[in-house]
Amino acid sequence: MTDHYEHYISRNIRIFYFRRLLAPVLYLLMLGFVWLVFPMSDMLYPDGLPAFQTFAQAYENNHYATADFTDLNFTGYTSEQYGRTMGYYYYTEHGGECVIVLLSPHTCEEGLPSIKSLTVTGRLLPGKSSYETLLSSLSEDLEWTSKGITRQLPGYYFSEPDYHRTATRILFIFYFGSMLYAALYLLTCLVYIRFPVKAPPCQNLVVFGRPRRLLEQAEEELLTLPQLATEDMFITEHFFIMTSPNGTAILPIQEILWIYKHSTLHKFLWYHFSISYTMHITANKHLYVNCPKNTKSDIDGIMDYLAEANHNILVGFSEENRLKIQAVQGKPFHIEKFIALLHHRV
Repeated sequence: MTDHYEHYISRNIRIFYFRRLLAPVLYLLMLGFVWLVFPMSDMLYPDGLPAFQTFAQAYENNHYATADFTDLNFTGYTSEQYGRTMGYYYYTEHGGECVIVLLSPHTCEEGLPSIKSLTVTGRLLPGKSSYETLLSSLSEDLEWTSKGITRQLPGYYFSEPDYHRTATRILFIFYFGSMLYAALYLLTCLVYIRFPVKAPPCQNLVVFGRPRRLLEQAEEELLTLPQLATEDMFITEHFFIMTSPNGTAILPIQEILWIYKHSTLHKFLWYHFSISYTMHITANKHLYVNCPKNTKSDIDGIMDYLAEANHNILVGFSEENRLKIQAVQGKPFHIEKFIALLHHRV
């Protein structure tokens, strides 16, 4: 046998996980792009709003801020959205000018007449239609002209409800949670690339013995004594091996209990253009392997050879075979694997 099969299983495990590096890398790059383009850091860590700085000056630097206000007075007006009161408008002095502050109902206790002092996180917004409507109403109450009150009040206001505290928390929980998941997945793939024996296809063998020893034995047999080979499935003296783009699997032939196949009809609209076959393997210790997208001749050849190599293997799907396997299987796989790992460590 040529050197093509030297360390063939380990090489395919590395290739399998190397291909899976792309998704987490692209996702982490996308998160970095979002952090740089959108004011994510400003939302997470709002700057303090100095008492001497006007809203217009602060808006140029950061749309989100934490501010200390004193002597807030209720204007008598609220912000409504979909028939629900979203906030209460207050006026106070900040940065040497009279400003408007929109507080959430919880903060101002549903519209307290006055608030002595308050520290609140919110968003600086340019005055739009709702703000202009508020100024117009205040000018009528004060018997001022619209231009007169506009000169007295800045074109920006401070809004606590527009900070969307709950939505912001959910956003950052998802942001950092998904970042952590992608980073751990990337790190896991790198570990499996560097140490293929640590990958699940090898570690699943812990219930049958030492994964490293079984991997070395399977690779040696594949290199020197392959009994049967298809495009991505191999049978050696003691092992069934699959190295497809869908994954890698190593199973001792004597541990296999049941094999069967089923067909999948691939079609587009009304046109049937191909049929593929999937072989299902059930082994001791609740190990299951699926070998999808194969030809009928390849799967039939593998199934015939496995049945000949191990006469205890049940062949074909039937309710009778399913009940037999159900009776044979013992403890759940995760318990057996945990016990095997404990024995291995001891």
